[in-house]
Amino acid sequence: MLVLSLALFFYFLFISPLQTYAQETTVSPTPKTDQISTIARPETEHRFWDSTNIWLFSGVGASRALDYSSTLNMRRRGCQEILLNNDVVDNHAAFAAIEAAGTAVSIGAAYVFHRTGHHKLERWTSIIHISATTAGAVRNYSLKTAHPPPTTTP
Repeated sequence: MLVLSLALFFYFLFISPLQTYAQETTVSPTPKTDQISTIARPETEHRFWDSTNIWLFSGVGASRALDYSSTLNMRRRGCQEILLNNDVVDNHAAFAAIEAAGTAVSIGAAYVFHRTGHHKLERWTSIIHISATTAGAVRNYSLKTAHPPPTTTP
């Protein structure tokens, strides 16, 4: 699953924008000098690392850290992980790398939307990621502790 996520990330980051650019380039006559001053940038354009995106990406990182701690807490209480294999979650370094990769993929998807001009989707990618990850962490903390079955002594 991680390999597929990384493959999609690199595809959308490097290959897809090149294909889109190649399809959209057309030869047009150069504008007259008086037309150049009247051409304005759309109001929706912004820098990728503007303050809103920095806050959103920080929120994604914080929600992934919350998910990491809630999942480890859940495993310590004896509950089983649903989305990943328990062996992966119990390997703390591998699980931290997966959480960091999830953050990187979210930022990469936002960058692809930014480059293709979908600025609302760029913002909503982080908002949905924060919401889903935080909801999962709240669920993990809400689970009851799995108590072992009572043993009978003869």
